[in-house]
Amino acid sequence: MKCALVRPDGSVVHAERHRTDAGRGPDAVVGTVLDVAEGLAAKARADGLAPVAVGIAVPGVVDSAAGVALWSANVGFRDVPLRDLAVARLGLPTALGHDVRAGGLAEARLGAGRGTAHVLFVAIGTGIAAAHMVDGSATAGAHGAAGEIGHILVRPGGPRCGCGRPGCLEAVASASAIARRYAELTGTPASAAQVVERAVAGEPEAAQVWREAVEALADGLATGQALFDVQTIVVGGGLAQAGAHLLDPLRAALHERMTFHREPRVVAAALGDEAGCLGAALLALDNLEK
Repeated sequence: MKCALVRPDGSVVHAERHRTDAGRGPDAVVGTVLDVAEGLAAKARADGLAPVAVGIAVPGVVDSAAGVALWSANVGFRDVPLRDLAVARLGLPTALGHDVRAGGLAEARLGAGRGTAHVLFVAIGTGIAAAHMVDGSATAGAHGAAGEIGHILVRPGGPRCGCGRPGCLEAVASASAIARRYAELTGTPASAAQVVERAVAGEPEAAQVWREAVEALADGLATGQALFDVQTIVVGGGLAQAGAHLLDPLRAALHERMTFHREPRVVAAALGDEAGCLGAALLALDNLEK
């Protein structure tokens, strides 16, 4: 969990990190979220600051209007009224949002997409998800599930995804998929970061896995561009740590896939893994203005 006290201008006063420990179950995770939020509010007051609102961003399907975390595969949330629980514990106005949409909000307003009206923020880590930002705001969709670009079908008959369908982008090009594919080919476990290092060093198996992942990502982003017609695609998440080793071949592969569509600028996220945390704060501030 990335947690912070954030001023209205987006500057961070104090930051903390805490283990999610999802294996303890969703109730324990909710308890930790509330404990950490309460601790941050106390820290602010102790430092002479007045907390005005709380922002919480979580993975999965989120009903932001109702303040409910509807479903999360990774954390196990099922219809958790997180907003009301936070209000009851802290006595502060609270906004609940989706982690990737919150990250997209921060990147669009404060980071790599700043000054661009139409931005697609794509987070590539254990999973893959996206947020379509228009003038600094994200659309959640009719059911709170907009932006699930990781579940675009890119390889029919490919590896089975966590959603149950084979061939999703997430099942081919996420960090966990890259690690799994490399282990299948070589019999040797390795993280996605290690696969990139080995590909750059010239190891054929690693290069094959990395090439497959980049090609699949390009297919997914080409579909995203066909749907959203954005000016800038901001690539974030753990896989973005690969820098030019990801972005250079990804730009080239995406360029090959463009026909009549305008080719978007593809850039690395500027805010790192704190984007979701900053976005949660922006959500809280936006909520105050409503």
